[in-house]
Amino acid sequence: MLTQKFTQAVDYARVAHACQVRKGSGIPYIYHLLGVASLVLAYGGNEDQAIAGLLHDVIEDCGAQHESIIRAQFGDVVADIVLDCTDGTAEGKSQHVDQDAKRADWTVRKLTYLAHVQQESDASLLVSACDKLHNANAIVDDLQNPEVGQAVFERFTAEREKTLGYYQSLSEIFTERQSPVARAFDATVAQMHALANVPTRVRLQI
Repeated sequence: MLTQKFTQAVDYARVAHACQVRKGSGIPYIYHLLGVASLVLAYGGNEDQAIAGLLHDVIEDCGAQHESIIRAQFGDVVADIVLDCTDGTAEGKSQHVDQDAKRADWTVRKLTYLAHVQQESDASLLVSACDKLHNANAIVDDLQNPEVGQAVFERFTAEREKTLGYYQSLSEIFTERQSPVARAFDATVAQMHALANVPTRVRLQI
């Protein structure tokens, strides 16, 4: 049973991400947040995990000041999951201006995040996996769209091979940790590689 706290989290996410859209589209960003929360519930998550799904990008995309607000309004469990799902802050990302610096920062952040995912709590792992599954499904949809296709990879900071390597690394971790999302995620990553014409699945490397 979802309570008023979930409704409050939807509104918090709506306001925090009000001016943001998904990369390469005009779709309001809350579409992704609602999608992640829905997947969390579909894979057996509880209300706190679903709320964390709604708020998982607030610190990363809207600023570190949101941590204390989330903790006060939604509790330590939700705040800790959100932190586990965060691989950087809006302030930290803004420090890197040129493309080479952004790509170097991306690689460091993703490798650090991968190491963290290997040992984070099961509660956080479910939200992390649902977030990545929703993103992976979006990439597959774009790869299948004749109006986008391979150009989808131009939206991301990293090159195509590193983006694919990141998703492959995540798939292996989710499988190793026996996440309930692992099977669907691995199938999606396999489809992503096939559509990108990259038959060999290799983990992210420096």
